[in-house]
Amino acid sequence: MADAFDEECDYLFKAVLIGDSGVGKSNLLSRFAKDEFRLDSKPTIGVEFAYRNIKVRDKLIKAQIWDTAGQERFRAITSSYYRGALGALLVYDITRRSSYENIRKWLMELREFGGEDMVVILVGNKCDLAQSREVEKEEGKGFAETEGLCFMETSALKNLNVEEVFLQMITKIHDVTSQKNLEAKMDEKPIKLSSGKEIHIIDEVTATKQATCCSR
Repeated sequence: MADAFDEECDYLFKAVLIGDSGVGKSNLLSRFAKDEFRLDSKPTIGVEFAYRNIKVRDKLIKAQIWDTAGQERFRAITSSYYRGALGALLVYDITRRSSYENIRKWLMELREFGGEDMVVILVGNKCDLAQSREVEKEEGKGFAETEGLCFMETSALKNLNVEEVFLQMITKIHDVTSQKNLEAKMDEKPIKLSSGKEIHIIDEVTATKQATCCSR
């Protein structure tokens, strides 16, 4: 990738991939982070993550994407990883209706553990397998509109809309964060000290702004 890991960046954004096991979350992440697709991809154990630097407008953002296990036995482990996440891709397999029906459960969990300003995109993966489709595109789109989510269909195998869905999420996170920064500056409250000096308190925002966020 052209974006070197050790580049200085302006923000670190954490996002999560959630959905049933086998819907293609790991391959969406590996396609986005390394432009790779693994036919022998195995179920994620616990949590894995990858980084990629993205330029959004005039800011360089390090996207930290967490790939959470979809198996029920890992729910207690992964719930803590929602903390601090600014975005989520809620993924189902268009060829497996049960994975779509479980979206409501995942969305409830996301809203329970995630922040109220979290950017959520509903993703219908494996759209290259149209002949095996069990969930129509309009159905997924309609559910997303009802729940106030963004929506996109993807194919990690064919690399269709993978870049676009991650960039849409990261751009929306940037816009939300920029708005919160602006509001925080507008709400800045000077406090008078006995010496006559002023200090300023600004509300903390969720995004981590770093001079060199790659120094970890």
